[in-house]
Amino acid sequence: MRTRPLPQPRSSMVLGLLACLGLGGCGFTPLYGNGSGPAGIAGVGNVSAELERVYVARIGGVYGEQVRLALQADMSGAGPEHPDGYTLSVLPNVSEESIDIHPDNTSGRQRITASAHWKLYTVEQYPKLLAEGAASTMDGYENTYEQYFAQTMNGETARGRVAKTLADAVTQQVSIWFRTHARPVTEADDHTPTYADPTAMPNSSNTIPTHKAGADGFPSMAIGRETPNADDSGD
Repeated sequence: MRTRPLPQPRSSMVLGLLACLGLGGCGFTPLYGNGSGPAGIAGVGNVSAELERVYVARIGGVYGEQVRLALQADMSGAGPEHPDGYTLSVLPNVSEESIDIHPDNTSGRQRITASAHWKLYTVEQYPKLLAEGAASTMDGYENTYEQYFAQTMNGETARGRVAKTLADAVTQQVSIWFRTHARPVTEADDHTPTYADPTAMPNSSNTIPTHKAGADGFPSMAIGRETPNADDSGD
């Protein structure tokens, strides 16, 4: 009994597959890699090395110190810090609310909502503002009124998670700026893509606010970048 030989892959397909084994060959570049980044982007360098040069300014309060420690750990990575190039100023805010209200007016769950606004400055006699943005997150924990110690631990653990999540988000946004040096659009034109903000509440006209894409093609709301061009009209 004769069997039909399996078809052999074309050489072009093999070469294409081998090229895609490296992320750079398919158009992807690791955010924290050591490469020079996409061609044509000025000022792009080693993101990890730039993060090590960031000094995280003091943040007041116990929760602020948690955020700062998490940021310092994210910025330095596995190596030592060399905070001689930039200053990162972060203003976090956290609030809790009771949900799942029972007939006896007790709550079954605490919801934590947190946000952080950050600004990145140069280190010099007259610091220059390089970039700014905002991050937000939500978490929660179950109430256990019968076990006070467990209730306290649940709250502290949840707030620690929130601080770490905010720090990770801010670090990612700063890293994106180091990679692209892209700023928000300053002037709208007919060719600028516009995206609806899925996290925003409709305004009085029952329309959803929109954001225009920056020079890197990402809408500001996608990476937490501040923009003066949020369009509340929904047009």
